Amino acid sequence: MNWYIDVIKKYAVFSGRARRKEFWMFELFNIIIAIVLAVIGVALDFSLLSTLYSLAIFLPSLGVTIRRLHDTNRSGWWVLIGLIPLVGAIILIVFAATEGDQHENEHGPNPKLAPAY
Repeated sequence: MNWYIDVIKKYAVFSGRARRKEFWMFELFNIIIAIVLAVIGVALDFSLLSTLYSLAIFLPSLGVTIRRLHDTNRSGWWVLIGLIPLVGAIILIVFAATEGDQHENEHGPNPKLAPAY
């Protein structure tokens, strides 16, 4: 859960790098929360609940995706490839699953080597 909270704390931070673990743990908790809210919304006949959550989590999700792309030494603009149906999503998943640069790149130092806080 700390991975999810850490991304939320960096609400609109688009600079720097994000580890694979940070990205995928955030996505895991994001999917779990979205499913739970969808079930609660259906039970209460209040579908606006999951829509509000999606709007609230949009910027942190975009930020962690861009930081993940930075870790693989790609520009954050690559996130726009996700607008291409199916193919774009597959490409972004491959990029997110790719191991990041082992050394410092133009987006910052290796987050694996950063001291824990």
